Amino acid sequence: MFEEKIKNRQARIGVVGLGYVGLPVLLAFGKNGFPVLGLDVDADKVEQLNCGRSYIHHIPEEAVRSLLETGRFQTTTDFSRASGLDAVLICVPTPLTQHREPDMRYIVATARALSPHLVANQLIVLESTTYPGTTRDVLIPELESQTVLRANRDFWVAYSPEREDPNNREFSVSNVPKVIGADHPTGLQWTESLYGAITQTTVPIGDTRVAEAAKLMENVFRSVNIALVNELKVIFDRMGIDIWQVIDVAKTKPFGYMPFFPGPGLGGHCIPIDPFYLSWKAKEYGIVTRFIELAGEINVSMPNYVMEKIQSALNRQSKSVRGSCIFILGVAYKKDVDDDRESVSFKIMETIEAQGGSADFHDPYIAVIGDKKEYPHFTGKQRAPLEDMGRYDLTVILTDHSAYDYDFIVKESRMVVDTRNACRHIQSDKIIKA
Repeated sequence: MFEEKIKNRQARIGVVGLGYVGLPVLLAFGKNGFPVLGLDVDADKVEQLNCGRSYIHHIPEEAVRSLLETGRFQTTTDFSRASGLDAVLICVPTPLTQHREPDMRYIVATARALSPHLVANQLIVLESTTYPGTTRDVLIPELESQTVLRANRDFWVAYSPEREDPNNREFSVSNVPKVIGADHPTGLQWTESLYGAITQTTVPIGDTRVAEAAKLMENVFRSVNIALVNELKVIFDRMGIDIWQVIDVAKTKPFGYMPFFPGPGLGGHCIPIDPFYLSWKAKEYGIVTRFIELAGEINVSMPNYVMEKIQSALNRQSKSVRGSCIFILGVAYKKDVDDDRESVSFKIMETIEAQGGSADFHDPYIAVIGDKKEYPHFTGKQRAPLEDMGRYDLTVILTDHSAYDYDFIVKESRMVVDTRNACRHIQSDKIIKA
């Protein structure tokens, strides 16, 4: 019955959590002809979507409006409406606590909100990145907490990790292979049928823990390799060698090498966080994850390296950080997105101000800094005009947005610290690479 509904595009699909992961998934199902319902505790997001507006830069409003016009697209804060769904996908955040331990409160809260409204023959899929065992040990007990229904008997549970890369125009939900993990054959079959309707390739595995571990492996791999190239950046800089030229030469090898690129530190919701989920879980088995911990230490130290370069650039002007006005370009964690979660820019801005300087920012996609729990004093801070760049003692490029005219930036700035090799085609003694 479920698979027949999928085939006929009659299955009603719900997505909990309408952020950078959940909203694209919701739109993908809607675009493929399914009736979809978005659920979120944020009433503002729900209202904007129901009015045809997008709050994520790289998701055009036309994509939302066109689905609204079909009548198959709705969003709500009312979780009781989950009882009318055939499948519910959970795409909520999985941050770390201040002690770098997994914070399961969003998964737990979502499962508790859904539990009273579960119905027989429903499929629940967790997409949030998490440690091996979360689906079995955390999600299922909470889903069963307020109902007589039992998982993998009356309703089915699976884990399918998100592989969203915001604003990546080459890869999207439709052409990225979708890993599917379930502990029951029926759950696996149903989940494969579900995602097979919107993506070209599914990768089924009959074990949720393997699927959970695979997602962590992907991000640990990136974290360790980014740490390696960040460490090489510092080493080669001391030798007077340009790391970016080294990478350009090394990546000409057609096998056995994959280029990774250095930066001012890690940002986003995945790489700075996910490896520590595995590190925490490994401690239950008496294992110290030395590679993961070392990679984390190196990546976390990169803002200090940037500060050294900032000090060096100011020294050339016979100035110190104290009393200097510094212009930060980019607070998004990567280029051409409006996502500033875990952005290293805030750490660098905080360090500048702690050392007696002042830091203003500009970002074409972020006009005002939103609520920042770790940096509450930046909440509400507005971007400065790009045209005022010349009045600052130093410009620091932390996010290499495509919208920036780097020739103009170098021309108008007194000096530039470039952490992204954004000015690689410009010859100027104003530029210091970091």
